[in-house]
Amino acid sequence: MVSHRRRSGLSSVVGLGVLLASPGWSAAQNTSTDVPPVIDIHHHAMDESFPGVGPMCPNTSAFKASDPITQEAPFGWAQEDCTPMLYPSARGEYIKDVVAEMERLNVTAVVFGDPGSVQKWRDAAPDRVIPGTSFNEGLQPGVRVPLEDLRKAFTEDGFKVMGEIGLQYEGLSPSDPSVDQYFALAEELDVPVAIHMGTGGSGRANIAMPAFRGSMGDPLLLEDLLARHPKLRVQVMHAGYPMIDNMLTLLQANSHVYVDVAGLIWSYPLKEVNRYIERLVDAGFEDRVMFGTDQMAWPQLMTYSISIIQNADYLTSKQKRDILYYNAARFLRLDTDPPK
Repeated sequence: MVSHRRRSGLSSVVGLGVLLASPGWSAAQNTSTDVPPVIDIHHHAMDESFPGVGPMCPNTSAFKASDPITQEAPFGWAQEDCTPMLYPSARGEYIKDVVAEMERLNVTAVVFGDPGSVQKWRDAAPDRVIPGTSFNEGLQPGVRVPLEDLRKAFTEDGFKVMGEIGLQYEGLSPSDPSVDQYFALAEELDVPVAIHMGTGGSGRANIAMPAFRGSMGDPLLLEDLLARHPKLRVQVMHAGYPMIDNMLTLLQANSHVYVDVAGLIWSYPLKEVNRYIERLVDAGFEDRVMFGTDQMAWPQLMTYSISIIQNADYLTSKQKRDILYYNAARFLRLDTDPPK
């Protein structure tokens, strides 16, 4: 049974203040080795902050109804008065600002995008970027990277994770036969795959992405794929939110499926976020929950997202460290001894 310990939005705000103010987390003169390492398993290779995005209130209190005649923000992030409010970088400063946060917080990130965009991040932070790329050609639905180009990316160009795979935005199941050759390649090369499942943000289908289908984010849609490719390591992005029962069913049936809490961790009311993560942990899957930000616009999102895990009163110290580092290190088959 999920316990009902007090978790307030204020707790997260206080936690952010602690992270910003405490010597262990924020002193600019500190080296990254002064703070425990973190793996951000879900980070986007944006050149700039996501187009058109302004300040953002994390863990917004509600998703407001709208009228079809209203002109809405492209991605439906609700704005309200809040503390803290997260701001995008000034033009031309985004990569530099985020890399500074990675250094300050001792973060290594799996950075997803097309090879050219990812290379900019590799150049900016060669020791802190684990490169990932997928078979989607940019953000164009249904346009695929040639299979042999993807093979080269993983066998010659140093890419380590196949993702982000956003079939849900095309209204496709991850088990759709039309993309099975790519998953077969990942299994052949023993490359983990990161698949968008569950949440797509507020009003995605009728605001910006008409092909998006919530039903195609059901974690159980992965079952046929996993049956065809039993050695495939799968990262279910956003932990399949909000379909917790089906997510737990999939985790129980498949021992090498992991979840990340990226995006989810800051997109929904804090009580709901904590309840979802606690369900995963209480069900016995504490060793398969991985931290991530879904970083795409706001440099301080890293600090804020880490604070959610650090302030979770339902997690032990060991569980927090596992979520922030060790589970992802195991999934990625990295040296599980953190940097000294």
